[in-house]
Amino acid sequence: MIRGWFTGASGMQAQQWRLDAVANNLANVDVDGYKRDMAAFKTFPQLLLRRTDDDGVYRHPFGSADAAPIIGKIGTGVELNELYTDLSQGAMKETQSDFDLALDGGGFFAIATPWGERYTRNGSFQLGKEGFLETKEGYPVLGEKGPVRVKANNFQIDKDGRIWINAAYADDPSLMISRENNTWEETALLDTLKLVTFDIDRYLEKQGSSLYRESETSGPAVLVEGERRPAVLQGFVEASNVDPVIEMVQMIEVNRAYEANQKVIQSGDSMLGTLINQVIRFG
Repeated sequence: MIRGWFTGASGMQAQQWRLDAVANNLANVDVDGYKRDMAAFKTFPQLLLRRTDDDGVYRHPFGSADAAPIIGKIGTGVELNELYTDLSQGAMKETQSDFDLALDGGGFFAIATPWGERYTRNGSFQLGKEGFLETKEGYPVLGEKGPVRVKANNFQIDKDGRIWINAAYADDPSLMISRENNTWEETALLDTLKLVTFDIDRYLEKQGSSLYRESETSGPAVLVEGERRPAVLQGFVEASNVDPVIEMVQMIEVNRAYEANQKVIQSGDSMLGTLINQVIRFG
């Protein structure tokens, strides 16, 4: 009965972790580029039960206890194994804003912050006061040459992440090239968006404001090159990958599981109280 208390309590704690993840997902369902949290659990070692005599002695002679009839196994509880991020692709939403970008595929935008380089899937950017492409919090978006500086209505970003500007406004005329199917007669290559990936990106640490930072498990940021680069869609943002219906169903499951573990503890307490009262009465 005492063991049942600890088993039920560990189950309640596990459901609390799960509820926190579900609640956080629902709170960020409308945040562009948000990736849902997932809680994974593991069980404590199970105990193998064998049948014994009333006095606790095995029915078989000493040395052959392993031949005692097996009743079954009993669980000893559960614990949180890991809390990780599900990085599956979110839906694309068209905004028709030149400053909004979305990644179709794996990878992250690189962002310059006061704490160092950070990473995001939230491509809802804006033009800062100094002409830099920035996040809503004012952190510059990085290209391979540094922070990206553009002018309104004077830049285009292709699917490879290359940033093109009207050649008439290029600071370096040597960058001037011709580009087919463009409304501008001549364009200049300003920079290329810095897109990165990680060895195990599911273990990136969330920092808030849709930003991630690398961890020891995720490994350092690696520049994505060649065919591995995701397609960059200008005028789109990636919606969160949270399905509100699924999260609400999980919340109901969590509440039911929490109540079930609660009743396990209450039942164990009731049985122990009855046992103690009977011992006192007939002792």
